[in-house]
Amino acid sequence: MCLTLMNSKSILAILVILIATVCQGSAQSRPNILFILADDMGWQDTSVPFGPETTTFNNRYKTPALVRLAADGMKFTQAYACAVCSPSRVSILTGQNAARHGVTQWTYLSGKVPRSDLHHPTLKYANWNWNGLQPASGMENAVFEKNLPQLLHEAGYRTMHFGKGHFGAAGTPGADPKNLGFDVRIGGRDAGGCGSYKGVKNFGAKANPEGPWRAWDLDHYFGQDIHLTEALTLEATREIRKAAQNEQPFFCYFAHYAPHTPIEADERFAQKYRSAGLAESEAAYASLIEGMDKSLGDLLDLLDELDLADNTMVIFTSDNGGLSHDRRSMSPPHTHNAPLSSGKGAHHEGGIRVPLIVKLPSSIPAEVSTSTPVMIFDWFPTILEIAGVNYSRENIDGISLVPLFTNQDVNAYERNLIWHFPNLWGPLQYEEPVKGPGMGPSSTIIKGKWKLICYYSDQRFELFNLSDDLGETTNLATEFPMQVKMLAQDLTDYLRDVNAPMLRDKRSDQFVAYPFDILK
Repeated sequence: MCLTLMNSKSILAILVILIATVCQGSAQSRPNILFILADDMGWQDTSVPFGPETTTFNNRYKTPALVRLAADGMKFTQAYACAVCSPSRVSILTGQNAARHGVTQWTYLSGKVPRSDLHHPTLKYANWNWNGLQPASGMENAVFEKNLPQLLHEAGYRTMHFGKGHFGAAGTPGADPKNLGFDVRIGGRDAGGCGSYKGVKNFGAKANPEGPWRAWDLDHYFGQDIHLTEALTLEATREIRKAAQNEQPFFCYFAHYAPHTPIEADERFAQKYRSAGLAESEAAYASLIEGMDKSLGDLLDLLDELDLADNTMVIFTSDNGGLSHDRRSMSPPHTHNAPLSSGKGAHHEGGIRVPLIVKLPSSIPAEVSTSTPVMIFDWFPTILEIAGVNYSRENIDGISLVPLFTNQDVNAYERNLIWHFPNLWGPLQYEEPVKGPGMGPSSTIIKGKWKLICYYSDQRFELFNLSDDLGETTNLATEFPMQVKMLAQDLTDYLRDVNAPMLRDKRSDQFVAYPFDILK
């Protein structure tokens, strides 16, 4: 009756207010997402055991916040990423396998040729996307896709980036996370690491003020006795508070530099490891891990303080396996991730298997574990589903993990897992490839318990039964030739389907053979 007495303008005004109120409530109820990405943190670099038993490494590292997170959420014992950093980071933002998006190696400088590929005596570099992820199409050797922060920003999320970027090559728009959909950018742009973790060294800017390893946007900490991990945590704390005050859902992408080189001690924690008898490099490495864990604990406390913990998804993982070559310590090389074989840069499990813990009280039971294999690019569809963003395209490799959180339809995750690395990895300052188990230009497939690696340098295969041989100690390729053939066929079919970048033979200038074709 009252409505019939109002004019049309009054009715319209009331409807607008009602709609705005409903939409505002909906926005506030949408989960926040805190995505924490470690850099080069291995599967064993935590006091949370991800293997069948607690190991010496689990006992070495002190990570109470990760223990707390695991007690409140789900632990993934077989989570995978790429073997090096930029491919994983682009996969998170696009939902694509590196073989598909083409950023197969770490990005460095832009240009007409790749600057991070090392010399190989017989193989010529592949035509991969060395310019990285870009905000628009048209650039050669680059990938453009509607990415995760862009989609969340458009859906009303406050999108925040802290720490390492490494999405696009230096000199390209994609080198700046602000061009990729992030409202806030604190920390790195194009560089793969920091010049220093120490504020008294201006985080590396003292030696080279405009150099590629300078941590950006942190000048107000220069000269202070503060660790980079702590500075980034203070910045993230401030911005999360702002989002909470504005009652705006947020996507906080916190990409730690730690424990990536330079392995400089976090002196808040280092002495206990020195006193325990660890070599200086290992004590420093352990202190970087504990500093990162302290950051996680501080952010979990912040969510509790702001009454956001029950409505915030917290994800903690790493971009690749732990560094484990001979320049890390005096220990035998390639043993720092044992019982896993090898480390960063390798397709052995030590290079691609990573820690992963996820918490969301409204959707994930507390203190549960799953051995279902998952991949780094699964976070793209998972986060979008959690955020209520409807988006799809045909070239997404990731599968939403939301059903897995409550043990629904586990069979949906029975799929081939594939890695492609047509590159030669190694830090540039070494001027030579890092060699070790599982390293070198290769493509890899895991199907069930079986894992096949094809090495392009010498057209060699390794076949492992991961259910019986987690450490990849016994190559079964000769014993099970039909298994090699079937897996090589599946691997080849996928590489052809996504037009994966392939190496060329320097002598013939022809593309190297696909895995299945090598067997012919």
